[in-house]
Amino acid sequence: MTSTMTSTTQDSKDVVLAFYERYNARDVEGAMAYVGDTYIQHNPWVADGPEGFRRFVTFLRDHFPDGRNEIKQVIAEGDRVALHVHSRRVPGETGRTIFDVFRVEDGRIVEHWDVVQHIPDLIYPPINDNGYF
Repeated sequence: MTSTMTSTTQDSKDVVLAFYERYNARDVEGAMAYVGDTYIQHNPWVADGPEGFRRFVTFLRDHFPDGRNEIKQVIAEGDRVALHVHSRRVPGETGRTIFDVFRVEDGRIVEHWDVVQHIPDLIYPPINDNGYF
């Protein structure tokens, strides 16, 4: 890996983590500072473009003001950063596990993918003790 690649990877990681801190605090304008003029969204419940993202974060702020996401893992390579997250929209709930992938270009997030899995309240004990995280 070249030093340029390492620098790009670290820069992308820094952008996504700074963005996620603002997003997690429901700071709409703070999060928007990290979103590019072009923003491609692969989540079918969020519109493309910066305004689509703004509406989504505003919805979370208004409906789940105490919701928080805890980053459990960060994986970064080049312009891509993946976060493994424990999300709780309401404090105390079991929540969801989310795998977010972001693409960074020119210091801004320009594309996002995610996979969301609800963490069930298990009726039977799990087969292993590894947990979701």
